[in-house]
Amino acid sequence: MRLQQPGLRVTHLGRSLRFYTKGLGLRVVRRGDTRGWGGGLWVLLRDPRSGRYLELNWYPPTSMFYSRYTTGEALDHIDFTVGVRPRAEIDRIVRRLLRHGGRPTRFTTTTTSGWMASVRDPDGIWITIGRRPTRAERRAIADAAA
Repeated sequence: MRLQQPGLRVTHLGRSLRFYTKGLGLRVVRRGDTRGWGGGLWVLLRDPRSGRYLELNWYPPTSMFYSRYTTGEALDHIDFTVGVRPRAEIDRIVRRLLRHGGRPTRFTTTTTSGWMASVRDPDGIWITIGRRPTRAERRAIADAAA
């Protein structure tokens, strides 16, 4: 057995799809419609860099899976990494996410010493963008510890 992908329940499929594709760069792999047997609409997304998958699910009120939406019912956050990049890369990504429907949080590169920032997706789920230190930063850390 192996993990396939996490599924996020969303309140507006088009809005969330725009956020995850245009904001985070995920690509649509497949779409499905299971409303005929009591399900809903779903879109499978893939991150072209990591190869990992994420499924977005929307359920109409008539769906057997429908319930009143409560932000983060059991999901705390989704982490993304930019790898070894300067903090300006995270700031650029956060600006793009905010333009595509994300909502700001108090966690910015300013409040985290440049290591990460978070936004909320259109349904309030926390999206965290982190980075690893650049070579110059690793050197400065090593020099400070010596």
